[in-house]
Amino acid sequence: MATASDAPVLDTLAAMTIDSIERCGMDERTLILSRIAALVAMDAPAISYLAHINPAVKAALTVEELQDVLIAIAPVVGTARVMSAASHIAQAFGVAIELAEAEAVAIANAEAEAQSHRRS
Repeated sequence: MATASDAPVLDTLAAMTIDSIERCGMDERTLILSRIAALVAMDAPAISYLAHINPAVKAALTVEELQDVLIAIAPVVGTARVMSAASHIAQAFGVAIELAEAEAVAIANAEAEAQSHRRS
């Protein structure tokens, strides 16, 4: 089945994440913290954390809470996994910021073009 999306894999993963949140009995904060802990345990790549940034922001998680999760699981998963996760989380935030900046530029350009057309 064809899709009109430019990022069908990411869209599918995001939809799975949203569906899981909606079907889970945990509150959003606990669910996202649990998922982050699982990502750390799996030594997941940055892209996996990127898929959880928006739900984490919506759940109003703080940097301190994310740090607390890393501290809490460090004795179980080990230093190497925690340090790898910290790096991957930082990379994911960097990508999210770049995407947000690109979107802001695109919106500003579209607004400027619309204003230009209105003046014509």
